[in-house]
This record gives sequence, structure tokens and C-alpha cells, in this order.
Amino acid sequence: MPGIIPKGYLPLPPPHDLEAAARGFAQLKETAPDLAALADREGAVHNLLAAVFGASPFLARIIHAEPAFAAACFREDPEALFERLLGETAAVPGHGQAREAEVMAALRRIRRRVALLVALADLAGCWPVMEVTRRLTRFADAAVQAAVAFGLAQAHARGQLERADPAASGYGVLAMGKMGAFELNYASDIDLVVFYDPRKAPVAKGVQPGPLFVRLTRQVVKILSEITGEGLVFRTDLRLRPDPGSTQVAIAVEAALSYYYAMGQNWERAAMIKARPCAGDLAVGEAFLAELSPWIWRKYLDFAAIADVQALKRQIHAVKGHGEIAVAGHNIKLGRGGIREIEFFVQTQQLIAGGRNPALRGRETLKMLHALAEHGWITEDVADELDAAYRFLRQLEHRLQMINDQQTHQLPTDAQALERLARFAGFADRAHMDAEVRKVLHTVQKHYAALFEEAPALATETGSLVFTGGEDDPETVETLRRMGFARPRAASAIIRGWHYGRHRAMRSERARERLTEITPALLQALVRAGDPDAGLAAFDRFLAGLPSGVQLFSLLRANPHLLDLLVMILGTAPLLAEELSRRPRLFDIVLDADFLDPFPDRAGYDAMIAQAVPEDLAFEEALDHARLFAGEQKFRIGVRLIAETATPDEASAAYTALAEAVIARMLRLVWREMAATGGEVPDGRVAVIAMGKLGGREMTATSDLDLILVYDHDPDARASEGGRRALAPGTWFTRLTQRLVTALASPTAHGLLYEVDMRLRPSGSQGPVATHVESFRRYHEESAWTWEHLALTRARVMAGDSALAGTVGTIIRETLARPREAEKVKADVLDMRRRILKEKPPRALWDIKHTRGGLIDIEFVVQTLQLIHAHARPEVLQQNTGRALQALAAAGLLTDQEADDLHTAWRLNQHLLHILRLCVREGFDGRDAPEGLMRLIANATASADLSGAAARLARLQGKVVRIFERHVGALDA
Repeated sequence: MPGIIPKGYLPLPPPHDLEAAARGFAQLKETAPDLAALADREGAVHNLLAAVFGASPFLARIIHAEPAFAAACFREDPEALFERLLGETAAVPGHGQAREAEVMAALRRIRRRVALLVALADLAGCWPVMEVTRRLTRFADAAVQAAVAFGLAQAHARGQLERADPAASGYGVLAMGKMGAFELNYASDIDLVVFYDPRKAPVAKGVQPGPLFVRLTRQVVKILSEITGEGLVFRTDLRLRPDPGSTQVAIAVEAALSYYYAMGQNWERAAMIKARPCAGDLAVGEAFLAELSPWIWRKYLDFAAIADVQALKRQIHAVKGHGEIAVAGHNIKLGRGGIREIEFFVQTQQLIAGGRNPALRGRETLKMLHALAEHGWITEDVADELDAAYRFLRQLEHRLQMINDQQTHQLPTDAQALERLARFAGFADRAHMDAEVRKVLHTVQKHYAALFEEAPALATETGSLVFTGGEDDPETVETLRRMGFARPRAASAIIRGWHYGRHRAMRSERARERLTEITPALLQALVRAGDPDAGLAAFDRFLAGLPSGVQLFSLLRANPHLLDLLVMILGTAPLLAEELSRRPRLFDIVLDADFLDPFPDRAGYDAMIAQAVPEDLAFEEALDHARLFAGEQKFRIGVRLIAETATPDEASAAYTALAEAVIARMLRLVWREMAATGGEVPDGRVAVIAMGKLGGREMTATSDLDLILVYDHDPDARASEGGRRALAPGTWFTRLTQRLVTALASPTAHGLLYEVDMRLRPSGSQGPVATHVESFRRYHEESAWTWEHLALTRARVMAGDSALAGTVGTIIRETLARPREAEKVKADVLDMRRRILKEKPPRALWDIKHTRGGLIDIEFVVQTLQLIHAHARPEVLQQNTGRALQALAAAGLLTDQEADDLHTAWRLNQHLLHILRLCVREGFDGRDAPEGLMRLIANATASADLSGAAARLARLQGKVVRIFERHVGALDA
């Protein structure tokens, strides 16, 4: 008998579902009586059909729907029958006269017949498994060619192409993956990549080749993939094209080559090993692959690149021994010991060796497996064992897919379904199949794990972390969810975007390889820092600003503590993260050898800013340089704070000294500018008074500059001299002050230096921005309110003329040392505190400035006692709150216990203020804090956790309230 039943046919075991087999034969007598009669006469035919009817509803339906063809499979030469089907496929498009629906219907009918013939030949043992894959691929080629030919013919009929010959169309289709290697499985998708050469395309005048070929490609996919009443031909996947999330479905050759050489990933290099021109203009495809060959076949490939390719293996953590191999539910393609491991075993070896040995550049898995053995890369025993395993798993895969024509690789979990599959696959029962499958999977896993045992880990203990390929890996998404990412798909998309070179720093292949190595550690660090989603987004913004990434990623790989620090900055301190995202080079500061050295003092910062902002710069350029310098220094101080390598006192002193140096430099610059335009006022001089936290040397990262500018000049001066325009002295110093505020507070492309507040000047916002020294004296002698004198306790001259500074200092001391009525001072302070509570009610105990018992209460206790007692005890006039507390205690104005309680509370509040200014955008209520912030707060308060910190803070606030009531008064009275 010349049909698909060969001589020496080995009968299949009786099907598990005998009733289904019986129903199939009963229906066969009605639909195909001739075939039923043949089955009655020929035991082999009956045996094979029984296996089909008892296990495969899909094949049974085709037999009943195509009785004549089914019978032909058992009577005619299968090879001639297959070639006839290929001929029918090629004839489907005709001469462009057919309608699309007719083409689609015809291809689906032929596909149904191919599916039946190939399945029966496979089950009968007529064609070995790799011949089966070749036949399936040849039909896929023919179907794609037919769809392309039809689309080109229609474009020609519409007048868009001058001719319809596919071979001269400039439109090339590459078969990828299993199709490219002639290894399609029974119910396989087909992976295609479409290119066009606009120079060769015979487009009509006025027609753009890009839109035309994109439309043609979509039509080809529709013809092959759209599900109709007759099913489909092939599910078609175009996602292996360059950067599928950002590119059209058909890509110009030059654009594609530019992409691969500039941003191509290692997994794309592996995918291109199997690429093969299959339809359209084959010469375009061959020329493209020839151009791409040097990129695919590198002479040298390090383990980072190999590991990146290995990441395409969806269960990459199998190398680390996660879990046990089980048959029920196992994915024989992607799971441990599966088909993908054999393919990647071969492909990675090809990538390593193929650059130097062209004999290892073939597409077919088994041929290349034995070529690797022939050239000494693996032993013959390994090649033989993997060859046998591959054939076994591919055949089992086919049996699994024949049941319902489903693109599945997962063995059933149901015992009855497993038994049905075992019989259909030729095993006596499930137990025999289980034993053989386990044996094969363990063999594959053993060889695969040995190949990659030295490769860098691309997983965590939590599971797989795979970010290559054109779509999310489901296991990776689940791993990210378990790690703590609230939006794991968004996280996966961000990281896959890095691999596509979406950022400049990721354009080089080396950078992507280095990033692949640190990604697991990066994700774990993000989780440790808290809010990994926000941290990853911040890291992405950081990457977006990097000019290159190789050196940084290599450094982070070699120094994991730097990775933790970078992630802590990005995930814990929004203020620093925003600055770092704008200027990624700031991270270089962390890498400097002197990063942990003591902060400079005022003289040190003066010298540094003189070098950073030289006097010969144009004014606008000087402003930019000043912002860059101050931004770098503030970033350094902030990082040291959150890294807990600097104390709050050290940070306050550094922030303050830096601000003083910047103010002094800006004053020098604006004086020069004023002199150039308005000349100079005879004997003109200024003194800049620091108030508030600047005056007390208690600045934080976000502190404003509270300033008062006092001036003096020759009493006889009426106007400035030597400039292009004479100005009255008051006007000259007013404009100087305005320019100084602009220099300090105006944002530029390089950011903002400081916010400036001048409301503490005489008469507040109603008074002139610059005050003559005598007006300053008279105002504080005659008009100032108590609250203005409270503020004056922190005043000190920090820039300007030294002689004028001495005069102003004397005025301040004399004002503060004036005798005062204690009860009036206390009453005024109580009234002011009540108004503050009304206008800015505290949100929680974490509102450490405004809450009862917070910083304002501590400062008011200190300043009230200073005002009342400075006349008798002038030594208590210290601008810094901590030193003032010590002086008040030494003078006996506070008990040792009170001074100790206030000092402890003040230091803790200052520490927390530093942390919250860096780490919190809005008000902090103690809930939903990132782990890094909670750790900083717990450490600051010497507590185990946030609740312990809150309890300690509340106790101290209570003590401060009681001290406030004893020395100032009761707010509720």
C-alpha cells in the first residue's frame, strides 16, 4: 500500500478513550465509507485511525470533513500528495483577479489538508520528526509566498507598483526562529520580519514605499492569521523586528541595519542566527543578512553577553536548581530541561564560536549540535544525548498539539488527559511516559546547567528576571510582583526599554551587557529602599540624563554599596533625586576620593567659589556657574546626611558656610555690575545681616535666606559717580539689593540657588529693601515690635564692609541688651505663638516646626529668656539655639534638667528636619513611609521603628510644652 503506512509499521497502543474511538469509526462509515472499509481490511489503518479518533478531536474533524483527501492519505504516495498541496498553494493568488476572501478560504482549506497529511505521516512513522518539521515549514513558506504575491498583485492592480513580480519587488520577508531553521512545530506560530529596499522597489510615481509596504504587510498578516469560519493558516508574529514597540511592521533596510549596529541586543543576535529569506524579494533578504553578518558573528563574546542571550530562556533560574522537575503540567518547551534549553545550548555556543568559525553558523539545531562536537566545543556523547532528547521532546510536542491544534507546550495536569496523551504518543501508559520524560528532562538540564554554571546570575531567590525579547515574560512579571512592585508590567516595560537603547546611556552594547549584570541587584536594592516603583522611575530618569553608562554600571557592579547608595538617593530623597535626574554627573561627587572628608568651613567655601565663579565671567554666566557649584555642594551634604556619614550639626554648619560664601560672591558680582552702570556712591558700603536659620547656623537643604541689607555712605554724597547714569544713594543701594536678590533667587537653566526672604527688614515688606544704618538704628530704638527683637537674637553680619559690620553688630547688641519688662515680653510672645497656631495649625506631631512642643516653642523659650535677661547677662546672646541653651543654663536661667530636655529635643528636631526636608515633598504624617526614610527616622531617634520614634518625639514635645508654660506662659490661659 503506497500511502502513509510504511512497511514495518509499529502499532500504536489502544487509545485511552475507547468510546470516542468507536464514535469516530461509526461516523466514518457515514462520511467516508471507502476509508471505513479500508480500515476494516487493513489492521494498520484501523490501528492508526483508532488512535486518532480516541485522542484527537481536531484530526477527527478533518477526516470527517475531508473524506476523499483522508482516504488519499492512505492510498497515494505522501510525498507526491504533499507536493501537490504546495502546488495548489502557489496557484492560490492567480493573477490578482481573486478576491481576498477567496484567497483566505483557499489557503485555509489547503492548510487543513496539510495538517492531516503531516499528522498521519508523523503518527504512522512514515516521516521522522525532523522531516515533519521540514514539511510544515515548507508549507509555511508557500503560504507566506502566496499571501505576498497576492498583496503585490493587488498593489499593482491599484497602480501603486509598476510590476507585481515578488522576486523584483524590493520587499523581503525573513523567516525567524523555528520557521527560519525548517523546524516548525505542529501548531506553530510563524515569526516574520519584513524589510524593504526603497531603491529596488518598483513603486509608481508619487507613491511612498514605506506606507505601501506597511499596508501590504498588514494584509499578509490578515490573510494568514485572521480567524474565519474555516480557521486560520498560521498565527503570525512580527515582534522580532527591530524595536517592535516603536517601529512599523515593515522597515527600510538601511534603518534596520542602523538599528542593529547601534542598538541591537544579544537576544536579537541569537534570533538572527536562524533568519532565512522565505518570501518576496529573496535577494533583498540575502543582501540584508550578508550586511548584518559581522554584527551577528562577533569574534569575541564575553560571559555578560552570553548571559544576556541566556536570558531568553524563560526559566533561567533552572540553572540554580530552583524546584523539581515534574511531568504533570510541565512546559516541555520553556520549562526546565525543555526544548528551549537545547536550542540555547546550541545557539550560545554558536555565538561564542561562530565569529571565528563559519562552519558553526548554520540554522538547524541538530546539524549545529553535531558541528559543535565535530569542532571540539562539546563531546560526541553530549551531542548524541541532546540530539535524542530534542527529537523525543519535539515528537511529544507534536502529539500534544495534534489533539486540538493548539499552540501549547504544557503537559496536562489531569490524570485522564495525561493517560490519553501517553497512548497517543506511543507509550503503553502514563507511567512509561512519565519515566521517559523525566529521564530526558534531567539529561537536558544537566548539560544546560553545566554550560552556564559560570555565567552571571540573572535571577533572584524570588524567581526569574528576564527583560529581553519583545514582550513581557510572565514569570518575570510575577517575580516583580512577589518582590514588591505594585506595577510589575510597567516595571518590566521600563527595563526592556533600556535594552532597546531608549536612553543615550544604553546605546552601546557594552553598556547593555553591564546593566544586564547589575539588574537583579538593582531591583533588590530598590525593594530594600522602599517604594520600588517610584525608585525605578527615578532610576529611569537618572539613566535618561546619562551621556554614557558603561563606566558607571561597571563601577556599580564592582561596588554594590554604591548601588545601594544610588538607589537610596533615588528612592528615599526626592530633593536629591530630582537634582540627580537633571544632572546625573553629580553622582561623580560620591565617587571622589575626598567624599568622606570633613566639609569645608567658610574660608574653604570662599576659596572654592572664587575658583568656580571667576570674576572675569559675564554676569549671566557667573550666575550659572554659581548654581552649578552650589548645587554640587548641597548634593554632597545631602548625600552624606542620608548615608549617615555626616552629623546634623556638621550638615547645618556646611549648609550655612556654603550659603555665606555664595552670598558674599554674589554681592561682589552685583557690586561690580552696579558700578559698571551706575558708578559708585562716595564711601558707599554695605553689610549683609543673616537672620533666621542662616543667622543661627542651623540651615537645612531647603532653608530660605533671611537677609537684611544695611548701607552707609559719605553724608555729603548726593549721587553716584563714574557710571553711565548717576543715581541717588538710596536708589543705588536699593537697586544693588534687588540685583543681589535676583542673583540669589532667580531660577536659570541650571536651577535655583536659594529662596530669599527680606521681610525681617525694618518695617517688613512695607519698608525699603535696603536700609541706611541710621534708619536701622532708629527703627530698633523707636519702632520695632517685640517679635522683631526676638528675630534679632539670631542676627549676625556675615558679608560686606568690616567697619560697617562692626557698627551694625553694636546696634544689634545694644538693642538686645536694653532693659525690658518681662511680663510684656512674655505676653507678646504668647500672642505671637497663638497667631502662628491659628494661621499654621500643625498637621501631626511630625510637623516638628509648628506643632506644640516643636522647634518654634524651643526657639521662643530661648529668645524670650534672651530678651528678658540680656541686659544683666549679655553672654546669653548666642545666635545658635544649641549654644544659647548652654549659655542660659550656665547663667542659671534654665535648670540643668530643663536645658538638657530642651537641648535633646532641639537636636532631635533639627536631625528630623534635615531628614524630612530631603526625603518628603509634602507634610509627613508617619504613614506609608519608604523603608529608607523609616530607617533614617528610627536611627535619628534611637528607636526600633517608626512607632517607637513617634513615641519618643511625643514625650520630648510634652516636656518642651511644660518648659514653655513655666518660662513663657500657658497658651490656653
